[in-house]
Amino acid sequence: MHKSTTAIVIPNWNGLDTLGCCLASLEHTKAMVVVVDNGSVDGSVDFIKTNYPLVELIALPKNIGFAGGVNKGVLKVIDLGFEYVALFNNDAVATEAWLEHLVVKMRDNSSVGIATCKLINASSARLDSTGEAYTTWGLPYPRGRGEPISQRYDSSQTIFGASGGASLYRISMLKEIGLFDEDFFAYYEDIDLSFRAQLAGWKVWYEPRSIVYHDTGSTSRKIKGFTTYQTIKNLPWLLWKNVPARLLLKIWPRFFVAHLFFVFAALQRRQLWPVTKGLFIACLLFPKKLLERHKIQSTRKVSVEYIESIITFDLPPNATRLRKFRKLLRLKY
Repeated sequence: MHKSTTAIVIPNWNGLDTLGCCLASLEHTKAMVVVVDNGSVDGSVDFIKTNYPLVELIALPKNIGFAGGVNKGVLKVIDLGFEYVALFNNDAVATEAWLEHLVVKMRDNSSVGIATCKLINASSARLDSTGEAYTTWGLPYPRGRGEPISQRYDSSQTIFGASGGASLYRISMLKEIGLFDEDFFAYYEDIDLSFRAQLAGWKVWYEPRSIVYHDTGSTSRKIKGFTTYQTIKNLPWLLWKNVPARLLLKIWPRFFVAHLFFVFAALQRRQLWPVTKGLFIACLLFPKKLLERHKIQSTRKVSVEYIESIITFDLPPNATRLRKFRKLLRLKY
């Protein structure tokens, strides 16, 4: 792997406690490393300047989110003429061959636009993600999350989507379909991009020999109500933009129920403001997302049948209440 082909972009927001281990794990890759700092106030910028002077640092004055920060880094990589760009979380640690396995897969198959790895939860030694799935309830989920490490996910294969936490993207694909949707800010922007890639005819590949350890949720835990707000806001956009019209008849009614479940569950946790704000912004940007949908669907290169074939006809494994509700209605999936 030559450094002229691949760069790594790391978004950072007040991640000083994990950033050192993250950057140290990438020193052997020979890839250019770009850190986009989202207005940190914990000394992250000075730490990088002092300890990692070879890192390309983009210091932003304020936090523009995972999607916004990553896009700044990706645009820098595009300007420099790289062929591939990897995204990497500031709370992740790479194994030695993490990037090499992904690059090899990308080089060997020109139809692969995204290659992703096996993410392992650093604290529990259980799986964090083996790629992302999208269900007939309009709910994405990370395959294998919380499961013990086993041979179940040891097959290299095409999958629906990739986690933005440690995946490789083909620059030519990004030039075609666009970068991450900055309205998402954080959460599901990686699923949105994977969905757009699939609609445009690109494949997403899971490579189990590529392994990364991840401190799951270390950033979102710092902001109360953050996950609730982003989930309520972003899930409808993911559906409105990407699901082909014929599939909406199957997915929309189920999604409506699932979204209501999320809203009521959050209200039970006394998270009125994140819920209200999420619903308001989701509706406010609805016309914009419909315009984006028109562009995405009008340039779709695959059949509805293909999209249906890569969607999971089930609920996410942890959707306990929804499973009980489905059983009550006697639905098959």
